[in-house]
Amino acid sequence: MKRSSFLIVAFMAMALFFTNDLSAQKFSGLDKSPADIVYLRTSRSAPPIAKVVYSRPQKKGRDIFGGLVAYDKVWRTGANEATEVTFYQDVKVGDANVKAGTYSLFSIPGKSQWTIILNSGLHQWGAYQHDASKDVAKITVDAGSDSDSLEAFSIAFKRAGDGAEMVLGWDTTRVAIPISM
Repeated sequence: MKRSSFLIVAFMAMALFFTNDLSAQKFSGLDKSPADIVYLRTSRSAPPIAKVVYSRPQKKGRDIFGGLVAYDKVWRTGANEATEVTFYQDVKVGDANVKAGTYSLFSIPGKSQWTIILNSGLHQWGAYQHDASKDVAKITVDAGSDSDSLEAFSIAFKRAGDGAEMVLGWDTTRVAIPISM
């Protein structure tokens, strides 16, 4: 009898301990712009050619380009830390030769064209410390649109000819950045 009473008391104490421990985890202040990673591969089983790590801000009914994200000013191309692109081999981004390595991705959105910037400065919050002297590639691409509105800023790769395009999309804006291997 003593043993079963002891087991009941021990079980109740453990349940109380674990219940209090779990309820203490409130996870307040979770980031509202979750991070995402996208890869460029020639096939699912092939090693990656490129990897992009970025945060995905949400539209939330706001005017995005020309509103939340100003035209003609350097943008981190996402939220939080500047988006980072890793190329696992030398590539061409537009007409710019880019060596294998990791770069911050900045952009300067415009109404009809965007300037895309790869910068060697890493681990930057926003675009506040963007140093143009560290730009390794700077190209201009056309901005397009789509009838579908994207709630979250998104980056995807799509095959294009002998290369690929890194497509940036948010709200109805779409920007395709050509990449050749």
